[in-house]
Amino acid sequence: MKKTQTSKSPPAYAGTHYMTPQGYAVLEKELYHLLHEERPKIVEVVSWAAGNGDRSENGDYIYNKKRLREIDRRVRYLTKKLENTKVVDPRQQQHLDRVFFGAKVTYIKENDEEVTVMLVGDDEADFTKGKINWLSPVGKALLKAEEGDVVKVRLDTGIEDIEVLEISYPII
Repeated sequence: MKKTQTSKSPPAYAGTHYMTPQGYAVLEKELYHLLHEERPKIVEVVSWAAGNGDRSENGDYIYNKKRLREIDRRVRYLTKKLENTKVVDPRQQQHLDRVFFGAKVTYIKENDEEVTVMLVGDDEADFTKGKINWLSPVGKALLKAEEGDVVKVRLDTGIEDIEVLEISYPII
């Protein structure tokens, strides 16, 4: 067993979001779908419904106008998110013997449970698929750790030691 380190918060990256190339592609695809497929259909329905007379009691108009606002809100969010995103390809990381963004890490918890996770951006995080936010408590604790390091994770239930067993940077 190597050194023990405590989790330190990474610097606050005001406005910049980190994402894997695959995560970026997913958001980009959603934005394209909303702008070029979903929104034009809803605009057409709203236009048709508006031509049917009284809009105050027109369910098609009211519902689709609300849906149009939701789409526009999501488009603004995605546009701003993608503008302020730095795409980090895990395969191009340096110091591959340490944990950084995009690393696939296998660690063992105090109860001898072995867990494998990949550190990704907040929009990509999905624990059921083994992807955790790199700024989550476990993600923060693992940053810069090497194989054999024991790190302390601050959880709601207290502090837990986890040992890093393996680090890799897979092709996703």
